[in-house]
Amino acid sequence: MKSINFVILGDYNSIASELGKKGTATDIAIYDRKTSDVIYTWAAPVTFPDKIQSLMQTISIAEYAILNLTKIDKYLGEQIIALDSVDFKDGFILHSYEVDEEKLKTLIRNTSVSHFKFLDNIDQLKQEISRLESKGCDGPVMIPLDHAFDVKGVGTVVLGVVKQGTVKVYDQLRIMPAGNDIVVKSIQMHDDPVHESKSPARVGLAVKGMTAEQISRGDVLCLPNSSYMKTIPAAGATTTTITTTTISTTKFVKNSYYKGDLAENQTYLISVGLQIKPVRLKLVNDTVVEKIIPESKPIVFVPGQIYVLLKPDSQGTRIIGKGILE
Repeated sequence: MKSINFVILGDYNSIASELGKKGTATDIAIYDRKTSDVIYTWAAPVTFPDKIQSLMQTISIAEYAILNLTKIDKYLGEQIIALDSVDFKDGFILHSYEVDEEKLKTLIRNTSVSHFKFLDNIDQLKQEISRLESKGCDGPVMIPLDHAFDVKGVGTVVLGVVKQGTVKVYDQLRIMPAGNDIVVKSIQMHDDPVHESKSPARVGLAVKGMTAEQISRGDVLCLPNSSYMKTIPAAGATTTTITTTTISTTKFVKNSYYKGDLAENQTYLISVGLQIKPVRLKLVNDTVVEKIIPESKPIVFVPGQIYVLLKPDSQGTRIIGKGILE
């Protein structure tokens, strides 16, 4: 069974229910649909534009994007910047008659969104979707978690997309950055029980070893030998049982629309996959970050992963820029 995951941006309300059935809905809404050989999932950032966090997190869930536009405003600009920050190139654009297409093309020029395909209507979108291929990734299993809750008679259930590898029933995995070991008791895809799921499947896992209260969005399930996952410890951390690192000096590319300067006495939010956490910086200068210092909770990452710095209270764009974690 193939899996294909999307993020819907812009006016998601007008098309999401035509694409799939609404399921889990918090600050992120999940829609899905199953055909004879494919499970489709669409994620939408319910709390955007009020909060930038859900925008970054829904983009992280997906392999394909859909921009359904009814107007050009600063929030569209922010969505384009967010997609471009993580080099998101695969997607589709629909827009109403009120949107000037030439102005829109000028806006996305020189961004990854310029690779998106323009479509006339939702029927064309459905046809394009039916021709897409699943974008799985081989390697050691890695599942960033977006929801966790307790189910009576089942126990702890976590939801997430298998970003890499394969997960099987009775697998022993480790949840990072906590470092706790868990056992997968059962797996569901689209409410159907399965014995295993391969990347990029969206899964619900019943797990033993942690409660839902101990699990946060952005935590990652991986193999017990989790040396391929690295962790930046929180400020003041003294001992830890997990593999840790401090980032090497890295070039930081500031978003040209962000007019402020980076400062060491500021608290920012860092977006790494599904993780959104407060950090401070140690700087060489405005374009070189020497060290990222999480204020309260550690950050887990794969070397080479993109991070995006955010400033939620900014009056202009809230996306400062991006770098690479090594």
